[in-house]
Amino acid sequence: MGKEWHLLVDTLAELLHCTSFRSADGSNLEADPAFAMWREAALGVRDRCKTVFLIGNGASASMASHFAADLAKNGHLHTEVFSDLSLITAISNDLGYENVFSEPLKSHASPGDMLVAISSSGRSPNILKAVEEATRMGVRVVTLSAMAPENPLRRAGWLNAYAPAPTYGLAETCHAAILHHWMDSIA
Repeated sequence: MGKEWHLLVDTLAELLHCTSFRSADGSNLEADPAFAMWREAALGVRDRCKTVFLIGNGASASMASHFAADLAKNGHLHTEVFSDLSLITAISNDLGYENVFSEPLKSHASPGDMLVAISSSGRSPNILKAVEEATRMGVRVVTLSAMAPENPLRRAGWLNAYAPAPTYGLAETCHAAILHHWMDSIA
């Protein structure tokens, strides 16, 4: 049993080591400069009293909520997630689930805000639509994706983090590590 644990730890270490970062123009970035850019952008959001929005589905939604709370408490940032069940079901019922994040962004976000979009597959229609809307609105977008290197989310943001994890569990664990490292740099 012990060898299985060490294999998982080694796998996670390799996936995190191989995590790549790209800018909006598709240029590859080294990890430390990418995190520094992300940190400085977040501090700018805080200094201008703007908002960091975090979105995801399933476990990524839980992660979005978790890091919104940590960023507010430890980083003193104004954060928002769209996890209210009434809002989600109303938008889903009336406008379709693909609009569950883009519609609230239209009325809550403004230029100078930041959107952190988390999707293991990088293919969730509601995440992609929200990223498109946020970009149109002048909101700085940071994406976290995994699984398929050609996923559309990987090239959709101002800064794009991609973990080459082949499963949801590994992707989510990598994304949590990435978000913790970013948040700890702010706090």
